[in-house]
Amino acid sequence: MSDITDLDDGGPQLRLRDIRGLYERQKSRFGDRDTRMQNVLAVRQGRMRDVFPELFPEGPFDKGIVANAVDTIARDLAEVLAPLPAFNCSSAKMISDTAREFAEKRTKIVNGYVEFSDLQTQLYTATDRYFTYGFVPSMVEIDADESMPRIRFMDSIGAYPVLDRWGNVSAAFFSFWKTRDELVAMYPHAEGALGMSGAGGGNALIEVVRYHDKYVDMLFMPQAKEVTVLESAKNPVGECLVVWIQRPGVDSESHGQFDDVLAVQVAKARFALLSLEAATKSVQAPIVLPPDVQELSLGSDAVLRTASGEKVRRVPLEVPQAAFAQQGILDQELRQGSRYPNARNGEVDGSVVTGRGVQALMSGFDTQVRTGQAMFARGLAQLVKLAFQVDEKLFGSESKEIRGVADGAPYQVKYRPEKDIKGDYTVDVQYGLMAGLDPNKALVFGLQARGDKLISRDFLRRQMPFALDASEQEEMVDVEEMRDALKQALAAYAQSLPVMAQQGLDLAEPLRILSAVIVGRQQSKPIEQVVAEAFAPDPETAPPGVEPPVEAGMGQPGQVPPGGGGAPPGMMESGLLQGVAPGQAGMGPGGRPDLQGLIARIGGDGRAEMGASVMRRKAI
Repeated sequence: MSDITDLDDGGPQLRLRDIRGLYERQKSRFGDRDTRMQNVLAVRQGRMRDVFPELFPEGPFDKGIVANAVDTIARDLAEVLAPLPAFNCSSAKMISDTAREFAEKRTKIVNGYVEFSDLQTQLYTATDRYFTYGFVPSMVEIDADESMPRIRFMDSIGAYPVLDRWGNVSAAFFSFWKTRDELVAMYPHAEGALGMSGAGGGNALIEVVRYHDKYVDMLFMPQAKEVTVLESAKNPVGECLVVWIQRPGVDSESHGQFDDVLAVQVAKARFALLSLEAATKSVQAPIVLPPDVQELSLGSDAVLRTASGEKVRRVPLEVPQAAFAQQGILDQELRQGSRYPNARNGEVDGSVVTGRGVQALMSGFDTQVRTGQAMFARGLAQLVKLAFQVDEKLFGSESKEIRGVADGAPYQVKYRPEKDIKGDYTVDVQYGLMAGLDPNKALVFGLQARGDKLISRDFLRRQMPFALDASEQEEMVDVEEMRDALKQALAAYAQSLPVMAQQGLDLAEPLRILSAVIVGRQQSKPIEQVVAEAFAPDPETAPPGVEPPVEAGMGQPGQVPPGGGGAPPGMMESGLLQGVAPGQAGMGPGGRPDLQGLIARIGGDGRAEMGASVMRRKAI
């Protein structure tokens, strides 16, 4: 990069000439790659005659008449890879509640970047370009109007990177074309550099190049009469904001998924045209008649009078059977070259009972998707890191609010970058440890690892193959468990009424409390609020700060009688009835399940099963 950044004399014009020279060298270096990309694009658009003009005649069939397998496979691969991964920020000390809150807030900030950039929609096109061309460039742009970083995936065609020795992007060129009228409307000062209107007039295409490095972001016309800068701005971040996501290969060149199978697709299209031509000639072939036929009638009900009817026929056109076999061979070559299994089209040739045969048929397809996920996970982590830097360095003191939906749950967070990012740009991008498994197998695998204490609940939640907010789910589970414990306590309280009656206690207050709980739930109040209100002391009978006297031998329900020690007869010190195991309050004798529990079992074949088992344990 010393040839374009360490210039200490010559001024801006010298710098611009160096940038233009570097662009021409990069464009020449990637010339073969650009040719391959244009050929793949032409075939995907159906313009096969542009790539192999000698194989297709001029006319209505110059685009081929077979399904465009290259386009179909590319779209299918892209749609499988395109779903967003999970973005999770972590802290070095996640045990601390403060550190966890800091990490969770940064996670929501990242999800805000993702939604603001409309990343999910962009990924469908980005993953398509990744498979088609072998790479896709991306960039973090500065949206000054919204005071936010914006992640964008750029067009692969016309993109040229300048890489350092570690494979990181030091600078990048993005070339595109604009008509003369569009360019002059956007940049009036460009008209003088374009000169007089030549061929094409206002619709003439002009090449425009965008150059970006850690110092400058520039837009210029390299082919104008004079190299003209249309727009230029200093890079305020001091970092190159471009990330290159490239498909792995044997060399540093970018190779698309279909570079080697274009000729096979074109050959299939050519064979289809020849088959159509053969069928047409067979139908339109001349009719051979014996010499005694004087008149020739045409049509479905035509009658020919002749003594030699066996000699009336069309001239046969023999199509060798090898031609049809060759089409099958070409189809197989196309699938093998693009690593696309027949199972994706429903042509399953394995066992659908065990699934092992299907899994084997899909293995090549799955490995491509997993490789793409690894490449995009690394690229997205770099993009988020750059977005953090842009947000903190440029808009650090601004208070902002982000709203969106993360992991299926809506959220709203206010943050100030310099406080809530604080130089921590790390993010974990994962497509899920169990992304390759179906939900049932993923759940079984996760529960087995969780049961052996290999992973935590939080880790398992974050790795499940469906969207959920791990932190919010943990809070909801805690609330549900506390509510269940509260219900069990109420059930034990109700079961203790007969014992309290045997002890001669007044049941008016316990019955009033239980009735208040039922009425409160009928009014749709939360169980915790209902219980708190029902058990609140009556201010009329007990003044604040004054405890009501307790008569000898009497006590509050569930309390130990004063001076008596131990629990009331028939009850344990925990408040449960004797013989009722912990967790069985409110259930039938011995923890017998209810009817719903009896019939809710589902067997391995998907049918409902009824059964019950009772296990009693006694502590020794």
